[in-house]
Amino acid sequence: MKKVFLIIAVCVAVLSACAAPYTPAMQILPANVRKVYIRPFINNTTQYGLEDKLTLQVIDELIRDGRLAVVNSEEQANGVITGEISKYILQPLTYDSNNVAEQYKLWVLVTVSFIDKDHNVTLWTEPNLEGIEIYTDVTRPGGRAEEDVRADIWDTLSRAIVKRTVEGFGSVTGVSEKKVPQ
Repeated sequence: MKKVFLIIAVCVAVLSACAAPYTPAMQILPANVRKVYIRPFINNTTQYGLEDKLTLQVIDELIRDGRLAVVNSEEQANGVITGEISKYILQPLTYDSNNVAEQYKLWVLVTVSFIDKDHNVTLWTEPNLEGIEIYTDVTRPGGRAEEDVRADIWDTLSRAIVKRTVEGFGSVTGVSEKKVPQ
């Protein structure tokens, strides 16, 4: 009986000495930030109309989340989300026997910032936030149109932007500059 108790005591001591993994404290929005304005995203690509779709998707996602109120003018807001679509890369991945592309990778990179307007300070900037989708051409069975794939990327990016805004540092990260094609 004493041996069992001694073994249990040693096991408890050993297990309690194990260090817990490091988890940084969550960075919470300042209390003054309750209303957010989304500036129209800037499109630095050759693709027309991307900025409107992404801006509207971010607004929709913030409304769906419901933790911050979305306002129609920057003057009413305590916080401002700004963004820039820096890369839009459509890359063929596989080809058929006639050298026609069958599968594509669509890669969109966005730089996003959040500004605390009341204190005139940028709370965070996320460079190279990425949205990637690999899909089969619409002419193939189970294929998708590029526009549908873009909609999925806007959804992914808008969720990441809202998560980064509400949940703070470490919840979402961009890609390395080394990984970004020129």
